[in-house]
Amino acid sequence: MKLLAGLDIGGTKCAASIGAASDGTIELLEKKQFPTPSTPEETIICLGDTLTELLALQGSDAVPAGIGISCGGPLDSRTGLVLSPPNLPGWDNIDVVSPIRERFGVSTLLQNDANACALAEWQWGAGKGLDQMIFLTFGTGMGAGLVLNGKLYAGTNDMAGEIGHIRMADDGPGGYGKTGSFEGFCSGGGIAHLAQLEALKRLQRGERPPLCPSLERLPYLDARTVGKAAEGGDELALAVMRQTGERLGAGLALLVDLLNPQCIVIGSIYGRQQSLLQPYAMAKLKAEAHPRALAACRIEPAFFGEQIGDYASLSVALYASADNH
Repeated sequence: MKLLAGLDIGGTKCAASIGAASDGTIELLEKKQFPTPSTPEETIICLGDTLTELLALQGSDAVPAGIGISCGGPLDSRTGLVLSPPNLPGWDNIDVVSPIRERFGVSTLLQNDANACALAEWQWGAGKGLDQMIFLTFGTGMGAGLVLNGKLYAGTNDMAGEIGHIRMADDGPGGYGKTGSFEGFCSGGGIAHLAQLEALKRLQRGERPPLCPSLERLPYLDARTVGKAAEGGDELALAVMRQTGERLGAGLALLVDLLNPQCIVIGSIYGRQQSLLQPYAMAKLKAEAHPRALAACRIEPAFFGEQIGDYASLSVALYASADNH
């Protein structure tokens, strides 16, 4: 059994966790979260103090085999620097690895959240035992974590997998700073924006769609509202989910043709709305992808579902302890 420690840094909250890994399985032993402090320095100290507290619960001599740190990008995993993520103002070239490694004296590794989730699903979840696997976040944003030839692939400067930035259409909802991007169509914010665009078209034609009967309701449309309405058969919501599903299928086809993976695991919104999105996504995927490449690939919702964040940083710790980086 390996004792693992994970630290998760978010814009509104942080968390420390302890897990036990054995024979390809993971057990979450302890977790504690707290609001993200106002400065990076305070945050790093709080993370260290919280981890010390959790380790003490495992016994006075408890030492993790590795510590994994998960944080939104951009970052430099090789030097352990966080490089001004949009959700962490003031985190400009902040070294998070060195102070943690020096405090606890064990191998410590930083990865962006998409890569961390990919490692969790590869080591313990839907991609377990595979050599070629892709994880898509499909939550607040759209990003990919790539496991290629049995190793995490981060690219030249940790920018591999930023598939949300790829333009899928000349026009459409915006995401990742680009109109018509994959993230624009396939993310929580993208679904909300797409619903607003579709509702506005109907309102301008003089219609009063039940989901949004007036201009004043436009700002209140979000992905959760659209999903629930689609489950209830709302026409506008179903039209939005169809567009999102088809764009997801087109993005999947691109990945299948380019990287020839054994499995693509999709998190967050896909797991919650699989019954709505899957038919459109699979139809588009089959129409677009090379049949031989597609025959070798399966598409799965995240094994860990909504709890994947609890295991992401622990998976980075396991990867760090195995000296794969």
